[in-house]
Amino acid sequence: MIKTDLAFDINHESDIPKYQQIVNAINDGISKDVISIGDSLPSVNSFCKDYKLSRDTVFKAYSILKEDGVIDAVPNKGYYVASKTKKVLLVLDTLKAYKEVLYHSFTNNLPDTVITDVQFHHYNIDNFKTIINNSIGKYYKYVVMGFDDKTIPSILSKIDNDKLLLIDWKINAAEDNNCVFQDFGKSFVEALKEGIDLFKKYKEIHFLYPSFTNHPIETVDYFKKFCKEYQFSFKIITNPKEFNIEKNIAYISVSDRMLGVFLEQSRDKKLEPGVDVGFLSYNETPMKKFIYKGITVVSTDFKELGTKAAEFVMEDKKINYLVPTKLTIRESL
Repeated sequence: MIKTDLAFDINHESDIPKYQQIVNAINDGISKDVISIGDSLPSVNSFCKDYKLSRDTVFKAYSILKEDGVIDAVPNKGYYVASKTKKVLLVLDTLKAYKEVLYHSFTNNLPDTVITDVQFHHYNIDNFKTIINNSIGKYYKYVVMGFDDKTIPSILSKIDNDKLLLIDWKINAAEDNNCVFQDFGKSFVEALKEGIDLFKKYKEIHFLYPSFTNHPIETVDYFKKFCKEYQFSFKIITNPKEFNIEKNIAYISVSDRMLGVFLEQSRDKKLEPGVDVGFLSYNETPMKKFIYKGITVVSTDFKELGTKAAEFVMEDKKINYLVPTKLTIRESL
């Protein structure tokens, strides 16, 4: 069917290249069901005339869409919509085991017509800015894992709020932002309370918060409140070189690297985890139930986080959802 009522918003004053505006407008029209599979698009000549564009500009836009499999062409008949795909941008901090759980949950809950592009900012604000600026207008929805930098809200302000979802950490989020997040403070303490009797087996609790971690510092602040409220002696270790395990100490760690050091030292010193020393690891991964005799974890549900993020992509409605944090007790504590 030839669409005779199509109208594209091409801004000649915009910083976005005109060919990219065409690509964005057609993708957006398809995602909103304004354009359907089989619909014919304006000819290159018609597009040039109606929007005062050069042939090279329109041809480049159509070539990109054709390369992406969105449109196709029939000789002497012109271009038509070949696929009703929607592209989603998923921005994560780094690739770790628990992020893979999130990713697979997210993609497995989306239909085949939704294509997910994944990029990683590695806590670098320049990388983050480049990723977002280069993606403006190219995606149906944006699912973004941010970090603690005050410039992030202004960078994300270029994205339509209805298309943007902030995940994992709600820091610097505006009131009207869509969010699926975990709580690194109060919820963390509530989970710790479930293990009070186990912590009482040990004379002290040491929190391993190495200098290289990007884990929110509020977890340490709430840990201190927990220890003071329940009268646990405690220590915060920020220098990995100072980590030397001792008998009758329980350790809480936000770093899986430190978990490896703990297990190595336990073996060397012939200390039995869960008996002589205790260990609680932050963030569940598929392997922690199998490591040693099982590692006790405090963690949000990354599978649910991915599922809720997928719901946002498929449903045009606001979302502000706190994913619960829970304690999973295994032999290490």
